[in-house]
Amino acid sequence: MIMKTRIIPDGKKELKKLPIIYHKEAKYLYYPVTTARCPQGETCVIDGQEVKVGEVIGTRKAAFFEQPIHATVSGKIIAHEKRHDEAGRLINYVIVKNDYKYEMHESVYERSDEEVNNLTKKDFIEIVKDMGLVGLGGSAFPTYIKFSTDKQIDTIVANGVECEPYLVSDFELMMNEPHWVIKGLIYSMNAMGAKRGVIAIKKKYKEIKEVLEFALKEYPDYNIEVVGVGNHYPSGWELETVKNAIGVKIPQGQLTANHGVLILNVSTLATIFKAIKFRMPLLERFFTLSGNGIKNVNFRARVGTKISDLVELAGGYLDVEIPKVLILGGPMMGGNTVSDDVIITQTTTSMIVLNNEEYFEEPCIHCAACVYSCPVKIQPVQIMNALKNGDANGLEMLNVNKCIECGLCSFVCPSKIHLTEYMRKSKQFLREVGN
Repeated sequence: MIMKTRIIPDGKKELKKLPIIYHKEAKYLYYPVTTARCPQGETCVIDGQEVKVGEVIGTRKAAFFEQPIHATVSGKIIAHEKRHDEAGRLINYVIVKNDYKYEMHESVYERSDEEVNNLTKKDFIEIVKDMGLVGLGGSAFPTYIKFSTDKQIDTIVANGVECEPYLVSDFELMMNEPHWVIKGLIYSMNAMGAKRGVIAIKKKYKEIKEVLEFALKEYPDYNIEVVGVGNHYPSGWELETVKNAIGVKIPQGQLTANHGVLILNVSTLATIFKAIKFRMPLLERFFTLSGNGIKNVNFRARVGTKISDLVELAGGYLDVEIPKVLILGGPMMGGNTVSDDVIITQTTTSMIVLNNEEYFEEPCIHCAACVYSCPVKIQPVQIMNALKNGDANGLEMLNVNKCIECGLCSFVCPSKIHLTEYMRKSKQFLREVGN
């Protein structure tokens, strides 16, 4: 009997035991001038110019927002050049040669607690905007836009579920720097007038619960609790997290703010703390190399570091005679990249290296495993067939835009059909037809 799949192997047990290697000494740092969210951009520096840590070196531009680009080291601008990004797009990069002095720009300074307490909501939003903070759960959505709502916010949920397999960035952050998360949550609650904060983690992460609850003893004046949610996948999907953490059911397609809730990734909250307290943009990220094609290693590295540098530090690839599959992000929602010559960005936390295994896609056997397991209750195979027939109306009727691209349909398919990729292509097809 075909059953709904909710529990999947997460591959995190050994990764969580690995030490963290601090690699902040990259010789060259690379900063993309454009991204998928910001298709336009410009720099405000010239070759040969000296820059400092935290200095604005450019601006990315989208249809309704702009995002500053900050240097993560001090040094000299040595080039503006085109390079391929992780998706294979040829885009502009600005390159800084590290001088290893790590001089802070004058805009980076510590605020007193009194100054922080006197910040208005408008001040808070402006700081978050100026620091270029984005959602670090993977969305890269500008954080300041979430806080710009005029809705009354009663509860802020810190999402520390991290349900994607092989990702341990949020886990390590909460274990090692719980106060960053808590203070970022407190600052956010103060700015929004929220009376309640909830840190959502997986129920099985008892060690995190102990660390966070011990740290919370230092903040008795705030109504913050740690809540365990399900160990299933995708329990980190924001609507699922909100429902299981605080019991609020939000229909898909509606903003959580309309229901008095803001949900923010724990890593995002940590960056908010640093932005508010120290006027500091995101400078570094936790990054994991994992998989059977490489020695598994955890790093702390500066944004702008080449992943190939970390591969070299890890000792290179294992079984070099076997072709490799490279996945940026997790195995369920991540994307393939054809080269490790890509850059750690604000949202890059992992590369999985797998020895390539040949397999063949087989015809659908109509088992309905994908339908049973889909968290948003759509019909992946029917959508795939509509796409193959170029049926835009059919795709709309089948609600393909409800797909959250969690990857479960591909994971459970006995015929090894790349159903998630068909979902992505279907949504892209509808966008193109709409244009």
